[in-house]
Amino acid sequence: MQSHDKQMPIMEHLIELRNRLTWAVLALFITFAVCYYFVEDIYGFLVRPLANEMGPDRRMIYTALTEVFFTYVKVSFFAALFVSAPVFLGQLWAFVAPGLYKNERSAFLPFLVATPILFLLGGALVYYFIMPLAWKFFLSFEHAGGDSGLAIQLEAKVGEYLSLVMKLIFAFGLCFQLPVLLTLMARAGIVTADGLARRRKYAVVIAFVFAAILTPPDLISQVGLGIPIIILYEISIIMARISERKKRQAADDDEDEGEDDDVAKTEEDSGENVDDQGAAAAAYDDGQSSLTGDQNKKSPRLSGPSDNGDGEDDFNNAR
Repeated sequence: MQSHDKQMPIMEHLIELRNRLTWAVLALFITFAVCYYFVEDIYGFLVRPLANEMGPDRRMIYTALTEVFFTYVKVSFFAALFVSAPVFLGQLWAFVAPGLYKNERSAFLPFLVATPILFLLGGALVYYFIMPLAWKFFLSFEHAGGDSGLAIQLEAKVGEYLSLVMKLIFAFGLCFQLPVLLTLMARAGIVTADGLARRRKYAVVIAFVFAAILTPPDLISQVGLGIPIIILYEISIIMARISERKKRQAADDDEDEGEDDDVAKTEEDSGENVDDQGAAAAAYDDGQSSLTGDQNKKSPRLSGPSDNGDGEDDFNNAR
C-alpha cells in the first residue's frame, strides 16, 4: 500500500475519485431518465398495496397544481437509486480496493455485496408484509355514517402516500444494514460479541423506540420493524463471533508461521555453526600435521637405541 501511494500522488488520487464519482452520477442520471419514462408503471407498483385494500372503484387526489409532477420526479429518483446502487458500489470498490491488502479486500468485499441485498430484503418485507397490514388497519376507521353522522372515507393524496411509502422502505432498508455495521465494528475491535450479548436488553428497548420514530403511529408497523431489528441484532452477534473466531485463527496462524521461521532460522544458524566448527577443526588438524612434518624435517633422528633393544652395540657404534 505504501508503494502504491508512492506511485500515485495525492492529485492523482483526487483525479481518480473524480472519475469514479463522474461515472456514478452519470449512471444515476441515465437510470433516472429511464425510470421517468416508466414512472406511471413504477408508481402503480407502489400504489398496488393500497389499491388492493381500497378496491377498484376508489381514487387518489392531489390538491397542488405541481404535486403530481414532483411526485413523479421523486418516484423516478427513488427508483434510480435502487437501480444504480450496484454501479455506485462498484465504483466505490474500484477506488478503495487498490489501497487495501489482499486479506482486507477479501474481508471487505462480502459486506459490499451484502449491503444492497439486505436493503432489498428490507424493502421487500415492508412492501409485501407490512404495507398490506398497515393499510388494512388504517382503512378500518372508515364508516358509512348514516344516522350517527357523516361518512368517513379516505381520499389519499398522491404526494403524501409516496412520502409515507418512501419513509417505510428507507427505514426498513437501513435497519437491515445492522448486521453489516456491527460485524464491521467487531472486525475493527470497536465492539465484541460478548458485549453485544450483555447489552441485549437495552437493544430491545432501543429497537422499539427506533421503530416508533421511523414508522407511522400504529402498532403493526412498529412491531413489524421492531421484531426484525431484534432478529438482525441476534444475527449480528453470531456474525461478530464468527469474525472474532476467524481473527483469532489468523493470529494463531501468524504465530505458528513466526515460530516455524524462528525454528528454521535457528536450525540454519546451528548448521552454520557446525560447519564453522568443522572448518576450524580441519584447519587445526592441518596445522598440526604441517607442524609435525616441519619438525621431522628440521630435526632428523640421530643414532639411538634400536628397536631390538641392543643398546650397547648402538652406543659402541656411535663412539
